[in-house]
Amino acid sequence: MQVLSAAEMQACDRATTERFGIPSLNLMRAASAAVAALARERFPQARRITVLCGRGNNGGDGMMAARLLADAGLEVTTLLLGAPGLLTGDAAVAWSELTNPMRGQVRVVTEARDLARHKDALGADLLVDALVGTGFKPPLKGLALAALEWVQGSHAPLLAVDLPSGWPADATSVAADGPVFPADAVVTFTAPKPAHVFGQLTRRWDQPVVVAPIGSPDEAMVSTLGLHWAGSSVALVHAPRAAAANKGNFGHVLVVGGTLGTAGGKSGAPAMAALAALRAGAGLVTAAVPAPALAAVAAAAPELMTWPLAPTAAGQIAAENLAAETLSALTAGKTVLAIGPGLGQGPETAKFTAGLLSETKLPAVIDADALNILAARPVLLGKLAKRGERMLVLTPHPGEMARLAGITTVEVQANRLNVARGFAERTGVTLVLKGARTLIAHPDGRVAVNTSGNPGMAKGGSGDVLTGLIAGLLAQFPADAARAVEAAVYLHGLAADLAVRKADEHTLLATDSLVELSRAIRLRISQLHRDGANGYVWLQGLPADSSLAAAAHGTAE
Repeated sequence: MQVLSAAEMQACDRATTERFGIPSLNLMRAASAAVAALARERFPQARRITVLCGRGNNGGDGMMAARLLADAGLEVTTLLLGAPGLLTGDAAVAWSELTNPMRGQVRVVTEARDLARHKDALGADLLVDALVGTGFKPPLKGLALAALEWVQGSHAPLLAVDLPSGWPADATSVAADGPVFPADAVVTFTAPKPAHVFGQLTRRWDQPVVVAPIGSPDEAMVSTLGLHWAGSSVALVHAPRAAAANKGNFGHVLVVGGTLGTAGGKSGAPAMAALAALRAGAGLVTAAVPAPALAAVAAAAPELMTWPLAPTAAGQIAAENLAAETLSALTAGKTVLAIGPGLGQGPETAKFTAGLLSETKLPAVIDADALNILAARPVLLGKLAKRGERMLVLTPHPGEMARLAGITTVEVQANRLNVARGFAERTGVTLVLKGARTLIAHPDGRVAVNTSGNPGMAKGGSGDVLTGLIAGLLAQFPADAARAVEAAVYLHGLAADLAVRKADEHTLLATDSLVELSRAIRLRISQLHRDGANGYVWLQGLPADSSLAAAAHGTAE
């Protein structure tokens, strides 16, 4: 699913009408139906609903939704901010249909001071924000700004139409610069805009942000942003396996890492990465770790194979493992390398890491200490990532990214999109810049934005699990490596979202997401089936009527 800018979305709407002959009023009707449906689905206890409408098409969506909700037997109050006589086009049609005959209560507010006379409308069970949408240019002012102050007197949840009023559609920041309406759910149409995938639009991370197709054909959606939603790539894992498949069809992942000795005990990191690769569906997984750590890693799963590496005195991987016969035996039959979890950065280990990456041509997922070893050897990274010769996936958190790029962590976080895209283009690697809204930047300049995941993942081991998931999917889908990486990132977050609903954000463990991985895959399948029925694509949150989601939500609702 492409991400469109505000101007591109407006061009899409024009093309839908002018080129494909679909009346703009039909688009508004479809949009309003999506708003009304989400209001009833997500807030089923809401009997009294107040809809705030502006004079543009966003307001028209709200007016038509108000009519549909009133026709469904709900108590609806519609507040139009502005004079009805100034309405034009489809918004004027929407007003006429709402008021002839009158559906529910309809009120007109033309001055900010008039809002005080409508305090009773704040007592609704749900507020719908349909003031301004994609075409809005910040900041909020006049009646819209006054309405923001007015709604702060209500305890009702808010459903935002297109965007919470005040959010600029093209913003790529987590928070808006100016005043914005709060939201407890957001429904947009046709395609997400940058704010939908980058911004924290809702009050909580688990509240829904959904996209509803309203009739625009794919051919009308044209973008030069080079942005798309990572969740679209999960379709890759939905194809059933052939009945005659065997483990050799799904790749052999080699996980290299671990420490056990005076340099510390980090046997859990490669164990988690290896277990994740198995859970992701790799046919075979071998964990190569220092010999002292072998027993601990082997205990992670009976399905896991292990390979002892000669240790240093401190318990890290020794440089003597670079012997030609050792490397040949170690890499024989392997299809993907995952290196870095729990590795350490001692001199011998750094030499071994550089040598292994240089000698093997395997596609590689590079994480943790291996990233820091590469950061200290920029010339080596340049040699490893010759464009088109080898798939390299780097998975840095912001601090590791800063070291790789030679800038500060503050600079990385202030400009995540350009930093990730620029690094991937310059080096020829696929870069997974972790964090809230993880970015997957490809060498050709395309960037996928991930919208799954939650704050409970901010705990040791999460990155190791992600490394294994990426390696496991790369092993199975070498011909579609870019989508394999995106699918792994999205499923990791979605599985954690399911897991945290059975526990909480404090007690979530990194391995809990592996327990929920199968459910995450099945839930996404369920969502895809639902998309055909009612049109929603869930960028954030879970569908309330999905049996899997209902089971996962527990007491979170």
